[in-house]
Amino acid sequence: MENNTSLQQLLLEAGVHFGHLRKKWNPKMLPYIFAEKKGIHIIDLNKTVDSLQEAAAAMKQIAKSGKKIMFVATKKQAKEIVSESAKKVNMPFATERWLGGMLTNFNTVRKSVKKMQSIDKMLNDGSADSLTKKERLTLTRDKEKMEKVLGGIAQLGRLPAALFLVDIGHEHIALAEAKRLGITTFGMVDTNCDPNKVDFAIPANDDATKSIAIITNYITAAIAEGLAERQASREEEEASHDDANEKEAQARRLEAEAQAEGGRGGRRGGGGNSRGGGNAPGQAPKRRVANTRKPAAGGK
Repeated sequence: MENNTSLQQLLLEAGVHFGHLRKKWNPKMLPYIFAEKKGIHIIDLNKTVDSLQEAAAAMKQIAKSGKKIMFVATKKQAKEIVSESAKKVNMPFATERWLGGMLTNFNTVRKSVKKMQSIDKMLNDGSADSLTKKERLTLTRDKEKMEKVLGGIAQLGRLPAALFLVDIGHEHIALAEAKRLGITTFGMVDTNCDPNKVDFAIPANDDATKSIAIITNYITAAIAEGLAERQASREEEEASHDDANEKEAQARRLEAEAQAEGGRGGRRGGGGNSRGGGNAPGQAPKRRVANTRKPAAGGK
């Protein structure tokens, strides 16, 4: 409970509870509105804390399973915060502008990313040295333009498992594409938006830099935790696998030793039999000697 209280205090200090003017409100946000003050709706921070913790827990599980969560925030006050947070946990992001079809036409977007990477390679490995100064300049400009828009998704090899949107009204194209593809959506939802449009709505002020920062940082910390747990379980799995291999190798060694020991015992047993077989012929001559004596005595 103490943690929730301290989190609520932090959210309050960051101005997360300030909504939009009453005339701009979306009636579907009614369950998340605490009161109205001077014509502005005040968001219920108890609901924000619950929603934030629920969203963070879900994101932690997604990260733990090794899937990607894409951060989307093209609003001026959110760009830097979101791109920095996404880079910290090595997640894809779109903060310059949302290219139409970035998800629904993913294969074409991947081709553009590959083109950007090949231009980058040309400029770095000296392949572009044979080009004229003007051609090199054109290539550099093209690369910079593409880097600005596609840089955040350069390492994204397949569609992300989830999207985190800072303002679901502003990022409506990204939200529509995610819905069409069945991608899980998380979003900061202000009093002028419909919370039912996202799978995990976090009622919060999506205009203030401090508010955006505190929500984004909380979610990033949960993702980092999920990634750390994934790494730890992977290491544990490798250790137990190595242990199992060692035990198996030890069992094989013992088995081989036992077989070798059995082989030596068999040879010793065989030697004893041959000696036993030698005694029997030794006795037979004695009997033969006794038999030859009788006729000799009869002859005398």
